[in-house]
Amino acid sequence: MPQHKLRATFMRGGTSKAVVFNRKDLPADPALWDPIFLAVMGSPDPNGRQLDGMGGGLSSLSKVCVVGAPTRSDADIDYTFAQISVNSAAVDYSANCGNMSSAMGPFAVSEGLVTAPANGEAVVRIHNTNTGKIIVARFPMNDGEVETEGEMSIDGVGRQGAPVRLEFTDPGGTRTGRLLPTGHVSDTLDIPGLGPVEASLVDAANPCVFVAAAALGKDGSEMPEALESDAGFLERMEAIRCAASVAMDLAPDVAAAAKIPSVPKVAMIVAPRQMTTLSGQGLEPSDMSLGIRMISIGQPHRAVPITGATCLAIAVRIKGTLANRLARVGDGPITIAHPSGTTVVDAAVEHADDPAKARAIHGAVYRTARRLFEGSVFYRPAKATVQARRSA
Repeated sequence: MPQHKLRATFMRGGTSKAVVFNRKDLPADPALWDPIFLAVMGSPDPNGRQLDGMGGGLSSLSKVCVVGAPTRSDADIDYTFAQISVNSAAVDYSANCGNMSSAMGPFAVSEGLVTAPANGEAVVRIHNTNTGKIIVARFPMNDGEVETEGEMSIDGVGRQGAPVRLEFTDPGGTRTGRLLPTGHVSDTLDIPGLGPVEASLVDAANPCVFVAAAALGKDGSEMPEALESDAGFLERMEAIRCAASVAMDLAPDVAAAAKIPSVPKVAMIVAPRQMTTLSGQGLEPSDMSLGIRMISIGQPHRAVPITGATCLAIAVRIKGTLANRLARVGDGPITIAHPSGTTVVDAAVEHADDPAKARAIHGAVYRTARRLFEGSVFYRPAKATVQARRSA
């Protein structure tokens, strides 16, 4: 049987990479997409490497994005994100990827979906269908092309590039409808085998649960490899994530929560302290507002998801949250230390001292993005039964 092929683009957005499709090049019925996405990425792969597809064996490298005409009057494009499981036939639409969001504006301009000035700044209003939220991307143009050269550095990417500013507007309540889903700045979760654990449950950009590293017997500076080799730690983090999912009304019980691995995201956080990055760079307490180690689809993230960083920065602004109490808080942007370095987020919250009225105004970050190739991607239809998780 001959292979199938589709027009596609491969892009880096921030510290992630994805296969990006123009909506018009896919089947009209989205129900037909999942087997295609799995086959394109090389999933499921029991070896965890996705060698028969475009995936890279990590959650940050196993992603698909679809961009098309807008379905809202306040947007220029619709953008749908799909997280592709590496080792199972699962396609998850329940959350957004902030890093890949930075590539969607440049993609739309290059595809002719959005008109931009020949020179100067392009502005693209992105409707993320996963969360129902608007993200505004701003990036430079040069002689009618998206500019890629620049002096913007982001930790985790080896080369500088042109800046892409992403502003998550009104990012609260993406899945739960509330910035603080339980109405509390912190909750106590009863975790089997661990006991009561304090956590802050926040829904901004994506729902997240934040736990102090000390509560897990960690110092918060551990490298991803060390955390990945600690099966007990990963089991405890998953138990916390599932309990938080139930508390946030994202799942009816922990068994159901276990089937939705991308929502909520779970992370341990720590007050400013000395750390070493994956590149060997030393970080001092003065270099950060606080530190994070996030788990993404069961794997320790080698940097930090942008939606997770945005959610954490907004949590820092809310008086009384665990993040607020651990962070070195000032009037300027929040600097979050992670395994690859630091990420800076400008976050604004009104009524931050009142959990009942607190509202996230925005979270803004800078990324770089680049089109890596365009052409046709070849795939063989997946034989496994697809497990799809779509956003509510």
